[in-house]
Amino acid sequence: MKCRHCQHDLILPLVDLGVMPPSNAYLSSPDQFALEKVYPLKVWVCQHCWLVQTEDFTKADELFTADYAYFSSTSISWLAHAKQFAENSIRDLELNTQSFVVEIASNDGYMLKNYLAAGIPCLGVEPTDATATAARALGIDVVSEFFGQTLATTLVSDYRKADLIIANNVLAHVPDINDFVAGIALLLAEQGTASVEFPHLLNLLALSQFDTIYHEHYSYLSLHSACHIFSGIGLKVYNVEKLPTHGGSLRLWLCHQHAQRATNKAVAEVLAEEDAAGLRSVDAYTGFQVKVDAIAERLRQFLQQCAQQDRKVVAYGAAAKGNTLLNYASVTRFWLPVVADAALSKQGKYLPGSHIPIVAPDSLADLQPDYVLVLPWNIRHEIVSQLQQVLRNTTQYVTLIPELYVS
Repeated sequence: MKCRHCQHDLILPLVDLGVMPPSNAYLSSPDQFALEKVYPLKVWVCQHCWLVQTEDFTKADELFTADYAYFSSTSISWLAHAKQFAENSIRDLELNTQSFVVEIASNDGYMLKNYLAAGIPCLGVEPTDATATAARALGIDVVSEFFGQTLATTLVSDYRKADLIIANNVLAHVPDINDFVAGIALLLAEQGTASVEFPHLLNLLALSQFDTIYHEHYSYLSLHSACHIFSGIGLKVYNVEKLPTHGGSLRLWLCHQHAQRATNKAVAEVLAEEDAAGLRSVDAYTGFQVKVDAIAERLRQFLQQCAQQDRKVVAYGAAAKGNTLLNYASVTRFWLPVVADAALSKQGKYLPGSHIPIVAPDSLADLQPDYVLVLPWNIRHEIVSQLQQVLRNTTQYVTLIPELYVS
């Protein structure tokens, strides 16, 4: 395989997670278990542009199907994150009723509803029907196609260029990253701003966040690799923010290279931090497989010990990251009888690979487990707060990343 950005040969492996189904391919009934599709999940590092990326075995239209079950509005903390972003961008960029905002991967309208409420014209781009339909129900205009240069050209013709383009947690999800960023450059107004968020590769490596690796994530980005990609199509990163979301993310602020925007010192600071961690050297990536294997073994040992002591364990959060963890550790319903999730779109279904049934959070009141394995560890506090209203105060909560933590 060659690098999806710079086309150099990929010879430096990061991790091999074996064979597993796509992490969001939930199953509706046991009849589907035997027909479940699985693919290799391997990650490589480009030693030219330092983009970390999955080996290609699946296509985007096979992963992001009409019944794609991830709805952003399920998380209270993520809704608050989006609301704060909208309020700040409206103020700082002086957006008004004459402005035009486009969100790529607008999901169920969790973000754009804030601009709609402020009277700012906006448009969502969302290829998955289930989430696009939810956004339209809020009164948001949505184009249901995959984004790239072709669609960007159409949007400029049918609408106009955007004063603000929002692309939260989508850059990692696109197989043709060059076409995607070129589309942003085409759609962005001459003095417009683009905001792009993605999980920071630095945290993935430092905190062993291997469960954020799944087929839907084609790329794992550092600021260095992102700057390399965006500069190639005439966009510059003029500011960067470090965010706590998704276990540690970066928010990039971009503009055309000729735009009148000074570059914030934060850009140089984050680049220096990445260099100090050796993200442009082989040493930063060696040994990651060993860390991953140790985490999987710790999970198996914990569940085995609980079984021997007749302690009841359930999971919470039918999240993509949880599926990677459970499948790599070969955990099935023998160890975890159920996983609870607040998303109605997931309840009554089964996790891919492990085939653990997904139930409503309230059903845990009948089970009263000794331990709850919190799979979306990045929103642990939110989940614990919700479950404390349902479970007894002796229930303990467990996370595995970066290490086994029980409280």
